[in-house]
Amino acid sequence: MAYQALYRVWRSQRFDDVVGQKAITQTLKNAIIQEQISHAYLFTGPRGTGKTSAAKIFAKAVNCPNSVDGEPCNKCPMCKSITDGSQEDVIEIDAASNNGVEEIRFIRDRANYAPTQAKYKVYIIDEVHMLSTGAFNALLKTLEEPKEKVIFILATTEPHKIPATIISRTQRFDFKRIQAEDIVDHLAFILQKSDCDYESEALQLIARAAEGGMRDALSILDQAISFSDGKITLASAMEVTGSLTYEMMDQLMGQCSELKVAEALESLEEILALGKETRRFLENLLVYCRDLLIFQQAPQLLEEKSTQLTEAFKELAQRLPSQQIYYWIEVLNSTQNEVRFTNNPMIYLEVAVVKLASTPPAKQTESAKNKEENQTIGQMQEEIAQLRQEIQNLKKNGRIEAPAKKEKVHHKATNHSYRLPKERVFHVLKEATKHDLANVKDAWDDLLDSLTATQKAMLRASEPKAASHEGIVIAFDYEIICQRAANDPDFILAVQNNFSKMIPNYSPDPVFVTGESWPKLRQEFIASDYEVNGQSELTEDSPASTKQEDQTETIVTKAEELFGSLTKIEDN
Repeated sequence: MAYQALYRVWRSQRFDDVVGQKAITQTLKNAIIQEQISHAYLFTGPRGTGKTSAAKIFAKAVNCPNSVDGEPCNKCPMCKSITDGSQEDVIEIDAASNNGVEEIRFIRDRANYAPTQAKYKVYIIDEVHMLSTGAFNALLKTLEEPKEKVIFILATTEPHKIPATIISRTQRFDFKRIQAEDIVDHLAFILQKSDCDYESEALQLIARAAEGGMRDALSILDQAISFSDGKITLASAMEVTGSLTYEMMDQLMGQCSELKVAEALESLEEILALGKETRRFLENLLVYCRDLLIFQQAPQLLEEKSTQLTEAFKELAQRLPSQQIYYWIEVLNSTQNEVRFTNNPMIYLEVAVVKLASTPPAKQTESAKNKEENQTIGQMQEEIAQLRQEIQNLKKNGRIEAPAKKEKVHHKATNHSYRLPKERVFHVLKEATKHDLANVKDAWDDLLDSLTATQKAMLRASEPKAASHEGIVIAFDYEIICQRAANDPDFILAVQNNFSKMIPNYSPDPVFVTGESWPKLRQEFIASDYEVNGQSELTEDSPASTKQEDQTETIVTKAEELFGSLTKIEDN
């Protein structure tokens, strides 16, 4: 008999043989036992996780006359004919090569006829996401009006490409990636049945390389058996999978830890010259860094799983700070994402190695950020002190008039000071709501964290006072900071953009005022709003006291609507 690949020889023939999908197989068995069989199923999940195998087992189980506990007997003529693909009532179709409207119409027409030999006619459509739009429409008609004794099982690795109208008419089962431990146990079972010796570390490496797919794991195992000389060793598994040896990783990462950039690049060139695959190379380094962290925190866990830990690995784990390893993982993970979209991964690998073998960029810690913010605030306070000193000097030199003419002095002193945007403030207050202000306050701390140190220092000396759907009034403690903020377009844009990220559909136009001027502006707006809207509610016959009470009530109500908890009512 011709040689058969392991994944064909060891293909699951019973639900209990399907590895790592216990919840799904048990549900399907119960449905068969209770005779609650749906007309359509959708099996989704990564490649090699048992979707098609489960579909064929299901087809056998519903048609097997000797079914026990939802499992097929695999001995009767019906089970055998379905297994070898000769049963006419169980049709398996590859949608990748049969994705047209005519093929699906042909299936629909055949579904009108009752099964000839089996109890149920079962259509298994693999890679169903490959069907054309017209084919999906033809299939939808069949699923909307299911025929008796006809079952459709749709299998796909990309369920997001299937129309929602199709998905809603099926029972969906999501097959998950198979755990590495389950793959290792199944591979060990197969090798024991085949009288083939192996090293447990080799099976663990194969399981990791399979990335949760049993079919991939069996294909790699098949290669390892052919490559090895009677025993599957870790070295042979590394050769087959294209993985790095521990010695290679010890050498490369040791050079990176000692900041030997040139030597690390030479090691990279030697590794790639051996034919190591880029994606596998990065994955191996990530696992290596993960093992370094685990060995630092719980060495016994790693020693129980692997007997291949080298002295160089242990020495590296002992002398490296955790922050350095975190930085390495960040670099490798970023590079892993970048090489997916390039035709020249060598450039990204070389850049990654240079980063690994260089001193990590000085990232600002919280203390460093606070220090920078404090420095900025200190500079602003110095400027304020200088302005105050200049005013004192002017007073001493007699250039400012006496306090008796305080109003005139104020006008002279503020000729070139910040001009309050009263109209813009009133425009915001007309549309302001407590809801918008509450949203702004909830996002305020996040806004501060999203700004640069200088921008954050400016905004720390401020507070949101009112907010509408299109604007926000921010009051600053110091006039000089208020003026600087109003004249900084980058700061204004940063406030708008970050608010739009934190609050859906909200990109307010910020209006800056001084904290000292805010109470007067607020009172002036409330009074003016009353003049426009409140007087019409009063009649000439109303007593003066009633008018005053109504006016007071209107003003208080308006203030509470705008400012919520900021409103403070005092009786005079």
